[in-house]
Amino acid sequence: MSSAPIVRTIIPSIKERLFRNKAILLLGPRQVGESTLCETMLAEIADPRLYMNGDEADVRSELTDVSAARLKSILGDNKILFIDEAQRIPGIGLTLKIIVDQLKDIQVVATGSSAFDLANLSNEPLTGRKFEFFLYPLSFGEMVNHHGLLAEKRMIEHRMIYGCYPEIVTNPGEEKELLKLLTGSYLYKDLLMLEQIKKPVLLEKLLKALALQLGSGVNYHELAQIVGADKVTVEKYIDLLEKAFVIFRVPAYNRNVRTELKKGKKIYFYDCGIRNAILGNFNQLINRTDSGALWENYFLVERMKYQAYKNVDAKYYFWRTTAQQEIDFIEEVEGQMIAIECKWSDKSKVRFSTTFTDAYPESKLEVLTPKNFEGMLGYHL
Repeated sequence: MSSAPIVRTIIPSIKERLFRNKAILLLGPRQVGESTLCETMLAEIADPRLYMNGDEADVRSELTDVSAARLKSILGDNKILFIDEAQRIPGIGLTLKIIVDQLKDIQVVATGSSAFDLANLSNEPLTGRKFEFFLYPLSFGEMVNHHGLLAEKRMIEHRMIYGCYPEIVTNPGEEKELLKLLTGSYLYKDLLMLEQIKKPVLLEKLLKALALQLGSGVNYHELAQIVGADKVTVEKYIDLLEKAFVIFRVPAYNRNVRTELKKGKKIYFYDCGIRNAILGNFNQLINRTDSGALWENYFLVERMKYQAYKNVDAKYYFWRTTAQQEIDFIEEVEGQMIAIECKWSDKSKVRFSTTFTDAYPESKLEVLTPKNFEGMLGYHL
């Protein structure tokens, strides 16, 4: 593997939007490299800049309920203000609004590792005043550009076990230890700061239950029984886990067929390594019963990264009928549909349900295995 830094795909899109009198917000899970990306990008710009970290108490004090005059004195001659962990600063949305509206020659770039308190970043204070970007763990495309398509294809099983967090990818041999640290501290940091999380033990139980049900439809009543909580608490905790970018929900697709499931959710993890660390299972795929679910999770997230970095607004669903006919994913982009079946073994025979193909004859059908998936991520052998 090259010793050069791994270049993040999203950097050109962010650079294009600098100095256009709007705040730049970079969101994503903890430890996916938001700070490194910003430091790398800003190092290429000659303008003087000021770095402030929302984890530091004096920074929070300086940037809370602050006037335009005070902000001018804090910034001095700097033309760029980089605020790391912005979600830690009370009322940061209003502070950024003042900068955008009154200090028009200043470019503010803010990173945030959780969506909880970024409501005040993203909602009314910054309406029409921000460009918002989402940074995922390292993508297949970023790794291909770093060390080549064949080399990255050989690493797929490794990625499905240990994931794609930058620190994991760049420290071979230390994956298990680093993932345990990541899930033990950073993963819950934003969540446990919240008053709503009264029972961290319950949170861990729920995460394990969700990890075990990867790729399956989840039932909140069943989950509540498994973890020993009420359904309302389970739903609230799942919502918070989603806002912390640990998991995401995929809803059921229903349009034309009477027997289609109208409700239901499947839950996936933004990173397979985090999911496996929660379970403490780093076994090789040949010794696992969840290889298919991991492949499904891996491919879906890589496709989401690919479309997001191309600025394509894609929506994802699963499809299932009451007779248990099902399709892993439906991708919908501007009314165009792709039905996707993910199979870890290229020997698996796949038949798309005629119930689906009759109802949606315009849909493109794809069966993706580790041998042929790269075309859906923009690469062809």
